[in-house]
Parts: sequence; C-alpha cells; structure tokens
Amino acid sequence: MAQFLLETVWLVPLYALIGGLLAVPWSPGIIRKTGPRPAGYVNLVMTFLAFLHSAIALQATWNHPPQEVFIHWLSTAGLDLTIAIEISSISVGALVVIAGLNLLAQIFAIGYMEMDWGWGRFYSLLGLFEAGLCALALCNNLFFSYVILEVLTLGTYLLVGLWFSQPLVVSGARDAFLTKRVGDLFLLIGVLGLWPLAGTWDYNELAVWATTAEVDPNVITLVGLALIAGPMGKCAQFPLHLWLDEAMEGPVPSTVLRNSVVVASGAWVLIKLQPVLTLSPVVSAAMVAIGAVTAIGASLIAIAQIDVKRCQSYSVSAYMGLVFIAVGTQQDEAALLLVLTHALSAALLVMSTGGIIWNSISQDVTQLGGLWSRRPISGLAFIVGTLGLIGFPPLGSFWALMKLADGLWATQPWLVGIVIGVNALTAVSLTREFGLIFGGKPKQMSERSPEVHWPMVLPMVILFGFVLHLPLVLQSLSLLPNWATMNKDVALLLIWSSIFGFSVSGVIYLGNIPKPIRLPWKGLQDLFAYDFYTPKLYRMTIIFSVAQLAKFADMIDRFVVDGIVNFVGLFSLLGGEGLKYSTSGQTQTYAFTVLLGIGLLGAWVTWPYWGVQFLELMF
Repeated sequence: MAQFLLETVWLVPLYALIGGLLAVPWSPGIIRKTGPRPAGYVNLVMTFLAFLHSAIALQATWNHPPQEVFIHWLSTAGLDLTIAIEISSISVGALVVIAGLNLLAQIFAIGYMEMDWGWGRFYSLLGLFEAGLCALALCNNLFFSYVILEVLTLGTYLLVGLWFSQPLVVSGARDAFLTKRVGDLFLLIGVLGLWPLAGTWDYNELAVWATTAEVDPNVITLVGLALIAGPMGKCAQFPLHLWLDEAMEGPVPSTVLRNSVVVASGAWVLIKLQPVLTLSPVVSAAMVAIGAVTAIGASLIAIAQIDVKRCQSYSVSAYMGLVFIAVGTQQDEAALLLVLTHALSAALLVMSTGGIIWNSISQDVTQLGGLWSRRPISGLAFIVGTLGLIGFPPLGSFWALMKLADGLWATQPWLVGIVIGVNALTAVSLTREFGLIFGGKPKQMSERSPEVHWPMVLPMVILFGFVLHLPLVLQSLSLLPNWATMNKDVALLLIWSSIFGFSVSGVIYLGNIPKPIRLPWKGLQDLFAYDFYTPKLYRMTIIFSVAQLAKFADMIDRFVVDGIVNFVGLFSLLGGEGLKYSTSGQTQTYAFTVLLGIGLLGAWVTWPYWGVQFLELMF
C-alpha cells in the first residue's frame, strides 16, 4: 500500500485542485439552497486525503534514493518541455508540511469566516494555492517552477482581494500583485537566459552542468542576478518587501499559509538553483547582502509597528533574509531547516493573534492589553510560537539558527553577528507584542474579548503540540544537527541573545514603565516606524517616473498618433467632398481623368530618363 502511494504521490496536487473545482458552484452562488458551507467541507476532505497520502508515502521514501517521473508535454523546434517530477524524502516531506498547514488553516477558517459571504470563493482559492504549492514542491524543472510561481502570484492577488468592497483591500491586492510581478519578470529573463548556456531546465542536470561549466563571468552574473529577483519578491526581500505588509489586508486564514509556506516558495526555488548561482561570486555576494540588509532592517522595523499583522510580517521578511544568507554561503541544509521551523512557528503565531483580530474591534496593539486571563490558550500558543521562532533550546529554530551560525563561524564570522542580532531583535519584537496584547490591564478595546470557539482553538492546539515536539520528530528522522560537533561558544551567544531580547523587552512592556515607549531621537523612531521611508522613496522615484512616462505616452497618443489619424481622415473627407462636386456623369470625362492619371504616373516613373535627356539638351 505504501509503495503504491509512493508511486502515485505526484497526484497529490490534484486533490486540492479537485477540491477547489468542486467548491466553484458555491462561489458565485449557483448552488444556494445549502448555503456556501459545503464548499469548505469538500476542500477539507480533499486536503485531508492529500495529507494522508503524502504522510504514508513519506515513510516509504526514507533511506531510498530520489526518483524522477517525466511527463512529456511539448517537443518542437529543438525545444523539449518535459515536466520533471522528483520524488524524494525532502519533496514528499514538503508535501506533508504544505497539506498539513493548509488543513489546519481550513479548520481555522471554519470559525474565522463563519458568517463571511465569500466563503465558497475563499475555499476555492485555498485549493488553488495548495495545488500550486504541492506542484512546486514536486517540480524538478525551472521553467515549470516559474509557471507555478505565476499561478501563486495570481492566487495571492485573488486571496488578498477577497473582500474587494474595501478600498484598502483592493490597493493591497494590487500592490502585492504588481510588486511580485516585477521580480517574476526578471526571473523569466533569467530562465530564458539560462537555456542557451546549460541547454536544460532540469534542476539535477543543472547541478551536474554547474560542476564543469565554463561560461563568461559577466553573462552568468547577469543571469544569476535575474534568477534571484523572483525569489526576492516571493520571500519579501528588500526592495521588493512591501507587498507582504500590504497583503495583510486579506483574511487571517490565508495569512497562515502566506506567512509560513507561500513566502518559502521563493526560498525553495533558490535552494534548488544554488549550484548554478554559486558560479558567480557576485551573485552569491548579492544574496548575502540582500539577506543581511533585509534581516536587520525588517527586524528593526518590526519593533516600531503597532498593527498586529505588520509586527509579524516584518519578522517573516527578516527570517527569509537569513535563508538568503544561508543559500548565498552554500548552507543548503541550514536553509531547509530554517524554512521548516519558521513555517510551523509563524503559522502558530498567526493563529494566536488571528483569534484576537476576529473578535476584537481593533488590531492596534497599543489599544489592547490584559488578555492573558481571558485568552490563556491564545497566550500559550503565542509564547510557544515565539520560542519556536528564535534561538531557544531545545525548540526547532534553535537548531536551524545554530546550524547556520556554526557553518559561518570559521569563514564569515561577521554574518554570525547578523544572525545573533536578528535573533535578539526578533525576541524583543515578539516579547513586545506579547506584552502589549496579553500583559498589563484590560483596556476599552479588550475588556470583552473572550477565547475563540473550538474550530479556531483546535488547529491552534494541534500546531502548538507539533511545534513543541518538532525536535523529537527531527531526531527520529535523523535530521537534528549533531550537538557534539557544534561550536558551543556560538550556541551560548545564540542563547544569551534570546535571553537578552526577552529581558529587555519584558522589563519595558511587562513592567510598570509608562507607555508608549519613545526613543530619545524622534527621527530614528519615525525611520523605523515608516519602514525607512521606503514607500515614500517609491512614490518619489519609481511611481513618479512611471506616472510621468504615462503622461508623456498619453500626450504622444493624443497629439501625434491621433493627430495623424485625424489629419488623414479630414483630408479624405475634404477630398471626397471636392470630388463630389467635380463629377459630371459623362463617360468621356471619366476616360480623360483616367488617361490623365496614367500619363502623370508614367511621367513620374520615367522621369529619371527624361530628366537626363532634358539636361543634356539644355547644356
């Protein structure tokens, strides 16, 4: 049975796709008698089957070499487009994580969107999202990975814009779509530019080609920079990071997936392309620089935010920045471990705060407080999610961060300082958020905010337990890094940075210090609060330039193109009116006109000959 499920594991994306298609009749209201709820239940069943299928198949893949399945799609003019599917422990394990988190998010959505009018459409889009993510996990071809990423970009736009009657939602969906399209456009250029160099888009063949490739350094640098642009957008890296913040206008259950596995889709492609990207030292240095700037910058910005979702969205960008550093320094195992541990902890944090957003009037952390006694389950989930996201032993992210820092200690110790700094800043940010929401005395907005009902508590508790037991799961699968071979000094630095972050933020936000906290220099505080003025810089540069270019194109269209067309039309109209009064209806007049036209045409054609003869006679 397990072997059969392993051989057919490439069908797992179809479960979610079928669930999404079956939910379509309830989306526009074709079926009204039952209400929209069956759309959610159909998707739940199909997602559960996908999770069950992939979980059983995962056991059969262990200690077995990867297998490839080829689906021939198109072969013409020397171009062979074959869908390559890799069945390995890593890819099937990714299916388990994606299907499992989507299953929990859908259960959470039953409670969160209980009375929402977009229920059917929401579950259809979740099915599309899950199908795309599962297909990306299995896909072993760069071209088809790009196609799937485009589908996910469309899915992000539709999910964020679910409540399209709200202006902020519409602008958030539009900005998220356009920002990711910028990275996707450069990614397409890189995908097409890589084909003449390598002659293949298969990841395994690209890795083999990269070991002996002899290419022009300038060419491979340009191609590599284009290839990392797509993952930059998907992973919300500077300067393409603003879309994740804008996307927070969408429903919280979709945020569970977006903050955990959707942002990791770009990291997945980046890890697959790592052998190609290392051909250019410039590309590797660019990945490290982008990751370092985003990790530090986003961690600082998160501390100054007052919106519940924004605090967490910038923490997501910061951790994806660490993934960029890991790939740029050839730490692939650390990158995969970071993606896994971050996905589970980030999803738990979103569920914990999502319930607060659901039955509270405000999601401004400065207007909340005193919820610990009223919402103990959400509070405990937030604590465990925080501990699972930072370097706190023995939970998951400690091992991931430790593996990354240990691999960098001997070669690039300054990057270890960035990892430790990001860890401390994340501890400060999440402890601050916990203190403002759960600590202190109840305020007007949080006086009546009871614990959420069971459809939202159940997935939170399940994920709560899994985050706590993740180290045991990793140890049973022989994926836990060997403590004996690790640098104990790095481990102590990582642990002390977590304690320092907890302590500083705890004293400030759980103590009796008056709030809000103000930095001594208001300019620095505004710099963090307004995202280093990146949106303003966008408006002053890119948006302004595009607007002026659009105005110039409009002037050309109205005064040049339309002017020529209007002139031709007016000339034709006047000519026709003139000819109308010159006609007599006599046959000889028409014949004379035709002969005159032929004569003039003949004179014009033969003019070079007659012109020469005329000049000879004259001179």
